[in-house]
Amino acid sequence: MRLLELQRRMAAALLAPPGKRGRKEAVRLIKPNDRLSASERLAIYRRSYWARLLDSLAEDFPGVTAIAGRRRFRRLAVQYLRDCPSRSFTLRDLGAQLPDWLQRHPEILGAHQDLAVDMARLEWAHIVAFDGAQSPLLDPEHLLEPGPGMRIGLQPYLTLLELAYPVDEVRVALQSDAGQQPARRKAARLANPVFVAVHRSEGTVYYRRLEPEEFHLLQALRRGRAISSAVRFAFRHSRHAPADLPRLLETWFAAWARLGWLTVTSIDRHQV
Repeated sequence: MRLLELQRRMAAALLAPPGKRGRKEAVRLIKPNDRLSASERLAIYRRSYWARLLDSLAEDFPGVTAIAGRRRFRRLAVQYLRDCPSRSFTLRDLGAQLPDWLQRHPEILGAHQDLAVDMARLEWAHIVAFDGAQSPLLDPEHLLEPGPGMRIGLQPYLTLLELAYPVDEVRVALQSDAGQQPARRKAARLANPVFVAVHRSEGTVYYRRLEPEEFHLLQALRRGRAISSAVRFAFRHSRHAPADLPRLLETWFAAWARLGWLTVTSIDRHQV
């Protein structure tokens, strides 16, 4: 057996999900000693590897863990990792596909699926906000003569969420309860969605509720619309009076600039 083939087979044996004993493969690859068989020696490293993965997911998604319960979350996590194995050098990316995976598997959590999906989206956004990339901040000089085609972008670490459940409040309650689980399963679906920005400031992650028009304006800016076009889009069905528009825009843009959310992606004075 060539070295490369040996390395690949050894890696496959170590990374195999729990429940796959791999006794025959262990005998081919590992020598027993006077205390442990080949399969027992392999099992030590396999259990350690999977324990680290499962612990990492539970640490990154405490809200989903609370919704599912610890035992069911562990079973859920094993199934998720079988379908979406780690492809990154860092455990940070391990749960990147969990929100979409939960959405595709309604049988996993039944009546709690939608709540868990919202929570998973929030908790992945929390990870992105914590250590995501940061672009140069919007310079006040860019605003002196903005023109109708100025493109304002948003920081890569900022995530905008439309949520059917108040999972931002549930997540904060989990943190403040020092490990106790609040009435998370009974979190009621809201009559109207809430809009949340997940961002960071001075190394701390925050959840900030947004007005619907504020959310849609930020979404439009993220998608590359010019400011004038983004404003028209955001206020097309607004409950605010047209006279309120200047005050709202001034308030929102001042807050976004203070929070460091804004960047400039391009300035085109001939397009709108």
